[in-house]
Amino acid sequence: MHELGITCNIVAIVREAANGRKVSRVTLEVGRFSGVMTDALVFCFEVVARHTELDGATLDIREVDGHARCLACGAEFTAATLHVPCACGSRRLLLLRGEELKIKSMELEEVN
Repeated sequence: MHELGITCNIVAIVREAANGRKVSRVTLEVGRFSGVMTDALVFCFEVVARHTELDGATLDIREVDGHARCLACGAEFTAATLHVPCACGSRRLLLLRGEELKIKSMELEEVN
């Protein structure tokens, strides 16, 4: 399960950016074609975040649809799968979105 390693990296990056402050929410963008199982990320996050500044934080995962450009006709469209043809029939596509895994934002608790 490579999601454990990914989650360890996410927690490390957020901890460094939080600089000791308590984190209440982490928002991720995960592409539909990234190969990452979001359910596994959620499970791993709870375990990896335990006893850190992220303990109890909400993990908000936003799935990013695939978006492709046809190399034959130039049309851009939402791709439901990696193997969908363009409306013109071509399967020569450039995937523009859908493979990303980004830490989009994090929310920190206010310091009094």
